[in-house]
Amino acid sequence: MMTGQKTRLMSEINVTPFVDVMLVLLVIFMVTAPMMTSGVKVDVPQTTHEKMDVDSKGLIISIDGSRKVMINDYQLEASEIAERLPRILESKKAEEVYLKADKSLPYGFVMSVMASIREAGVEKIGMVTEPAVSDGRKR
Repeated sequence: MMTGQKTRLMSEINVTPFVDVMLVLLVIFMVTAPMMTSGVKVDVPQTTHEKMDVDSKGLIISIDGSRKVMINDYQLEASEIAERLPRILESKKAEEVYLKADKSLPYGFVMSVMASIREAGVEKIGMVTEPAVSDGRKR
């Protein structure tokens, strides 16, 4: 028996369980992060312009080669844009719209979609392109 001696409390923090939990969460996020990206495959034109800052609250309207119009992940007809876009912008609290059109589409069709977007009351429309691949030669 211990008599006369005071027992001291251990004041060190055991971080091993904390590290174990963090490693498990890290593995879970590393596995699930690639699955979270979604979108529509659109073959956008390539340009040599510099990148511009994209507003994360902006709405992306994609038009693929078969003239299928997608607002983020929601599909609709091109004729419905002017009617439905104001409500979508209001619910998403978005001010800017980015248009991502396949390069195989006729110019007239893309311009009619842009006119529908303007008709819906959107003032700022950004055109999404991809940077051109440089082969190292000057033209």
